Amino acid sequence: MKPIRATDPYDWPALLRLIQTSFAYMEGRIDPPSSMHRLTVDDIAQQAEIGEVWVIEEADHPVACVFLTPRKDALYLGKLAVEAGYRGRGLARKLVETAQSRARALGLPLLELQSRIELVENHAAFASMGFTLADETAHPGYDRPTSLTFRKTLH
Repeated sequence: MKPIRATDPYDWPALLRLIQTSFAYMEGRIDPPSSMHRLTVDDIAQQAEIGEVWVIEEADHPVACVFLTPRKDALYLGKLAVEAGYRGRGLARKLVETAQSRARALGLPLLELQSRIELVENHAAFASMGFTLADETAHPGYDRPTSLTFRKTLH
């Protein structure tokens, strides 16, 4: 299974379903609720135009994805999702490796992503891929950290 770049026309509704089902385990665990609830098919199509959307497919449907957005000094990874039945197979790692290649191609020295503070299992997975904790942030209206920023320096 090799990551491919999703471009229009793509089955954006299938990708939205993948993200929604993959993020469902966060329901009731994170506060505030995930921005995934506001994500639309049009948002995904726009991400593919202004940034990049990478997917891993099996039987012509997406089973893993990541959004890549170039920033001033880093390539930001968002909506990293792996279908539940495909977890533990290294698909997230493959997508992170793709992000590393894309960052190098764009001349960006860092990968950056955010994870909700409650999702400690994700923090461990990111650490195993070479990410380090760089910052804590709070969503508007919160007086405590709600997200952690992780970075990986590319050599």
